[in-house]
Amino acid sequence: MVFLHYYYYKYTWTSPDGKTHNQIDHILIDRRWQLSVLDVRSFRGADCDMDHYLVVEKVRERLEVGKQAAQRFDRQRFNLRKLNEPEVREKYQIEITNRFAALENLSDDEDVDRTWENIKENIKTSAKDSLGLHELKQNKLWFDEECLGFLDQRKRAKMQWIQDPSQSKVDNLNNLRREVSRHFRNKKKAYL
Repeated sequence: MVFLHYYYYKYTWTSPDGKTHNQIDHILIDRRWQLSVLDVRSFRGADCDMDHYLVVEKVRERLEVGKQAAQRFDRQRFNLRKLNEPEVREKYQIEITNRFAALENLSDDEDVDRTWENIKENIKTSAKDSLGLHELKQNKLWFDEECLGFLDQRKRAKMQWIQDPSQSKVDNLNNLRREVSRHFRNKKKAYL
């Protein structure tokens, strides 16, 4: 499909001399999704740190949420690693035994579904009381304000290069790219 845009939204690559432009990056889709594509264009200002421009596609999509996906959010995750500790394992076993002893006193004429719900709730309650819930790991971010400053410098250098593709601007951009990459690499190593 062809979308009407100005010529500079169709370029996806600029040569190192800054004078030659080409459309060499494309988006491939299956034919059945062809009518879902609303627009495709390149974004010259996106900071991808390379000589290619970001190609973006707008798609109309209709999503359906299934029952399993809706139920997945209600699920509680228990901290099962605590079962490796002998005291916690004994506490959990005692609690389960006591709860199932109380269930044995129920009458046999009760519905099977209701019995299953009772068993499930007893297991969940016992696990929550003795094991606790699994806490999600909070990641420390290595990407801080200093990194944002470096990215901002690189973006300004790239915009200057786009406006005036002279050799001094190219050298400045390449030096900043190396410096930013080195800084990010060192930050990641320090984080890990």
